[in-house]
Amino acid sequence: MSEHRYKTILMFGAPGSGKGTQGKMLASCPGFYHQSSGDIFRRLNKDSELGRTFLQYSTRGDLVPDDITIRVWQTNIEAHEALCDFQPAKDILLLDGIPRNPAQAKIMDEHIEVLLVLHLICQDEAVVIDRLRKRAMRENRPDDAKVEVIRRRLEVYHSETRPVLEHYPADRVREVDPIGTPLEVLSRVLEHVAPVQSMQFGNALA
Repeated sequence: MSEHRYKTILMFGAPGSGKGTQGKMLASCPGFYHQSSGDIFRRLNKDSELGRTFLQYSTRGDLVPDDITIRVWQTNIEAHEALCDFQPAKDILLLDGIPRNPAQAKIMDEHIEVLLVLHLICQDEAVVIDRLRKRAMRENRPDDAKVEVIRRRLEVYHSETRPVLEHYPADRVREVDPIGTPLEVLSRVLEHVAPVQSMQFGNALA
């Protein structure tokens, strides 16, 4: 296992649970760096081989193969580290959208030290579907607005991604209610995140 592992908090939850929104809000605070695998894939050149592969899977609501996902993630995070956007000595990495299955979680153990898993858990699937449809239209992603694609993504999450939780010790997993305004949810998130940052860096960021 690599000695150089990034201190990490996993933003975990079903599509539409709000983990990306919370990750971005946390990243506006000193000492956090947010990385969304979905955003990384969506920025790929759609005319490249990798971009076409991503579209092939995403338009069906399926997961991108593990080897491609990890390779893209690693290349991206190393680039941001080289540019000093992400400074592992000062920043906790907020990972959103990876790992997406237990096999990826095992591979990622070589690269990250998971301090906390924030599980944004929404019991009302109708709320999740509504959020995803609105986001898709707002971001001009009409394929993602199709209910059949959304339901497929949720099926994949429950069958392939949710089991990732079992990979981590139960005492590192915290459930957060994602219903409410972004600030209301953030206040719940901070209850769990603030002590972790304090334990890692103390007053170094003051």
